[in-house]
Amino acid sequence: MPHLVILYTPNLDHPPAQGGCDMTALCRALADTMIAQRDEADKPVFPKGGVRVLAYPAAHFAVADGGEHGGSAGLAAGYSGDHAGYAFVYLNLRMGRGRSAEVHARVGAALETCTKVHLADQLTKRPIGITLQIDEGPEVFDAKNSSLHPLFNKLP
Repeated sequence: MPHLVILYTPNLDHPPAQGGCDMTALCRALADTMIAQRDEADKPVFPKGGVRVLAYPAAHFAVADGGEHGGSAGLAAGYSGDHAGYAFVYLNLRMGRGRSAEVHARVGAALETCTKVHLADQLTKRPIGITLQIDEGPEVFDAKNSSLHPLFNKLP
């Protein structure tokens, strides 16, 4: 933990000139943003070896009044061609319990800013919805097995 899962419309997988973006770069930027977060005692909020960011395009989708090629509202607003289709990005961060409301808010704001910066060009060219949610809850079963953590436990 923490795990950030991104679900998005596959029209964002196109090259930027065709209305898409680099999702791998977004994943890396979000992971780096998570690693950089500090709590009130200036300690890392998340263990570096536990940070996971995964992105999945939706096999099928419908957004608002349109789909891959847009809808009447987007077309009436002048969105056409490669930028006609609506897009959507849903980010869900799941973290373990025990962090303060202030940390939740700071992490959320940092991830939101990172996402908006990464998608800034596309946000000006096509209708995109972005939702970010942070979940923290009581696990009924929580097993962790990792050979990643020891790599970072040795670093200063």
